Amino acid sequence: MQRTELVIFDWAGTTVDYGCFAPVQAFVEAFRTYGIEPTMEEVRKPMGMLKIDHIRTMLEMPRIGGLFQESQGRGWNEEDVEAIYKNMERRTLEILPQFSDIKPYVPEVVGELRAQGIKIGSTTGYTDEMMEIVVPAARSGGYAPDTWVSPNSVNNMGRPYPYMIFRNMEMLKASSVCGVIKVGDTVADIREGKNAGVTTVGIVEGSSIMGLSRNEYEALDDGERLKRCRRAEAIYEEAGADYVIKDIRGLLDIIA
Repeated sequence: MQRTELVIFDWAGTTVDYGCFAPVQAFVEAFRTYGIEPTMEEVRKPMGMLKIDHIRTMLEMPRIGGLFQESQGRGWNEEDVEAIYKNMERRTLEILPQFSDIKPYVPEVVGELRAQGIKIGSTTGYTDEMMEIVVPAARSGGYAPDTWVSPNSVNNMGRPYPYMIFRNMEMLKASSVCGVIKVGDTVADIREGKNAGVTTVGIVEGSSIMGLSRNEYEALDDGERLKRCRRAEAIYEEAGADYVIKDIRGLLDIIA
């Protein structure tokens, strides 16, 4: 692998918001307005995508589409997608300040990367308006990447499209995809990285794929914890991740 020039992190579930709970809560509440109670698996499966695409993907799921038909007496349409999205967006903006805490080891690892001359970029499924809440909160907690790019910056062509990664590379003057690493906590993050041709890394602890709070994770017995970790690893590997790490500290081993 070429010398690493740039590491591009995801936000919720990767560097902030252990377990990626802010978007989950907002999606659940938005679907409830239509009398639909989505499961955690249904909410988390498209996680990392542009939020409106996430809603569309959920409505395309047979069970959720069927529940919509039952509750509304008709099939869903794009007006419904927009209405659910607006509800989800409003709720997300309300709760984001409670879900912007930095995940463990992030400031230390980012400091070490910078000491090695590596630039720090980031991509997100959040909108610019949402990031105006998250970015200052993260900065006050000790994490401030060199740049961040939302789907709004790339004509709303968010994950799994590669354009947010390319915009980071352009802004931070990376010379080649061969020296870029994308780190995330969802299948959409891995697909984004694969589509950009960069090295992809999936994080296990505190990820959306695992879907546990820090207290829930630490309360697991050793056997159950191992089982949950292996399940997350398998999902990343199936998505084509080049590496899977327990937590962000594993990135330093990859680069070394």
